[in-house]
Amino acid sequence: MTETETPALAALAAAWARFDRIAEQASSASIGGLFAAEPDRLERLRVDAAGLHLDLSKQSLTAEGLGAALALARAAGMEAARGRLFEGFAVNSSEDRAVLHPALRAPNGAGYAAKGEPVSTEVEVTRARMKVLAGAIRSGEVRGATGQRFRAIVHIGIGGSDLGPRLVWDALRPLDGPIELRFAANVDGAEMLGALHGLEPDTTLVVIVSKTFTTLETLANAQLARAWLVQSLGEAGARAHLAAVSAAPGKTGLFGIAPDRVFAFADWVGGRFSIWSAVGLSCAIALGFETFQAFLDGAAAMDDHFTTVPLERNAPVLMALAEVWNRNGLARPVRAVVPYARRLALLPAFLQQLEMESNGKRVTREGGGVPRATAATVFGDAGTNGQHAFFQLLHQGTDVIPVDLVLVAEGDGPPDMHAKLLANGIAQSEALMIGRPEAEVREELEAGGMDPAEIDALAPQRTFPGDRPTTTIVLPRVDAASLGALLALYEHKVFVEGVLWGINSFDQWGVELGKTLATRVLGELEGGETGMHDPSTAALIARFRG
Repeated sequence: MTETETPALAALAAAWARFDRIAEQASSASIGGLFAAEPDRLERLRVDAAGLHLDLSKQSLTAEGLGAALALARAAGMEAARGRLFEGFAVNSSEDRAVLHPALRAPNGAGYAAKGEPVSTEVEVTRARMKVLAGAIRSGEVRGATGQRFRAIVHIGIGGSDLGPRLVWDALRPLDGPIELRFAANVDGAEMLGALHGLEPDTTLVVIVSKTFTTLETLANAQLARAWLVQSLGEAGARAHLAAVSAAPGKTGLFGIAPDRVFAFADWVGGRFSIWSAVGLSCAIALGFETFQAFLDGAAAMDDHFTTVPLERNAPVLMALAEVWNRNGLARPVRAVVPYARRLALLPAFLQQLEMESNGKRVTREGGGVPRATAATVFGDAGTNGQHAFFQLLHQGTDVIPVDLVLVAEGDGPPDMHAKLLANGIAQSEALMIGRPEAEVREELEAGGMDPAEIDALAPQRTFPGDRPTTTIVLPRVDAASLGALLALYEHKVFVEGVLWGINSFDQWGVELGKTLATRVLGELEGGETGMHDPSTAALIARFRG
């Protein structure tokens, strides 16, 4: 231990050294071989949490590696860090903010506090207001300016103000519901044109979601929507068709939104963790508040699991340790997420923001350089679509890419169709692990009478190396409670990883520079004075300015 090291830092460094050493020793181990060497492997690496079933036994994580990873989590102070999160300490240190998305889904009377200030009453009041408005709109008690019932909602937001609600609606929407929900995020004009196409202003509610009410894309789309309403309903009429979720009531008032249609957005709610808040207002209305409440309850059940279950049986902890094993122990920089449910097709996009914005950091909480790799790149699509796109890379590519497979026990539609879907998901987890040895391929080709020279050329191409790790997550069905539990599982996984890497998972300074420069470039494109740029940027501005 050096003079500047504390005992805690020395213990963490030793835990990382042991982790790295064991990972290097295990790097050539086959997953199939681990089942033979570890008779209790399946039971140790399967866990049930908040109605979900997780099977991590097909990960590359050895028994010794899991022990080292758990020791690492303890040396990093994971349990104490979890306590600080739920107790409302300023775990977002760079912005001096608490991070209390669990408070948003907690039952009434939970008693959460942010930096010592009680917040649960505020949460309960907002939730009650959401319930009242959702019920009044769905019953027809609250109507538009011309007396028509609302038949559509256009939800305008971007990033965390869009991805969560969009995923929840896509996963839970009824085939024939009383209210249609559409989204507009991109500043591309085609987005708003598509969102408004075919809708009638007198039956449409526009919900604008922006914490600061200054986000360029959101305000540009909101101005278009407001102009569309005003053209048909007039300034006074448009007011009845606007609602906002924001922490800037002064700005929403100037925009023309009535105070009783503005829902609070606290600074201890991060955008990518905000679907549980009034950011979910559009979903609460379109799906019904009972469904939204069940979504909150599912997440709260996962919170309870995360805070009470020992680390070695804790689902988010085990997910995070498997990720760190792959990312740091075995130098695997990419992970695929494949939900075998069309309703969950947007899950990979949601996780891209949740994981890559949260943990895509190169600096520690103290401002020093992170000594090891952080967030993996996340990509994916719904199964079986992905099988006909990127699974070639998963099976036979030069990189080993771990995969999260999400299966659903009770599906939609005919049972035989769902059986086919499940068969594909289960088979892929097995195929990725066992592969297909070249000797087996050669034997098959020889049995077919193929010429030896052709066999020499084709056999390697038809060989699958295997030992591609997977985690399988099973939902009982795609319902509100299961979806809530699933998203909370990944939220807590991200938190645990951030603790292990020593980074702040709750700021996002990396999104700011491009936004700042875009404001400057926009002024130049619109005829303002041209500033100093590199030759390529200056040429692009000149091309479009002209």
